[in-house]
Amino acid sequence: MSTPGESPAETWPLWEVFVRANRGLSHVHVGSLHAPDEQMALRNARDLYTRRGEGVSIWVVPAAAITTSDPDAKGAFFESPAGKNYRHAVYYTRAEGVKHL
Repeated sequence: MSTPGESPAETWPLWEVFVRANRGLSHVHVGSLHAPDEQMALRNARDLYTRRGEGVSIWVVPAAAITTSDPDAKGAFFESPAGKNYRHAVYYTRAEGVKHL
């Protein structure tokens, strides 16, 4: 595991933790933790993030396995390509009598 003088946080992989509060809801990122393997990460996540019974499901994912977009490049990354404005609902009107849109 760790060598003398090193803390586990310096040697154990980082895990991202997602919790689903109730059936039918999406998992939500709640935090991160260090653990030596997925089973220990799952147990530690349960103890740390669901102490009050607020979860029905937990996912732990190695942080190294997650690929993210660059927040500084969000303008170019999320802009709609030219001529694809129909993808945005703001260009549509709601039909008369349609509920719950």
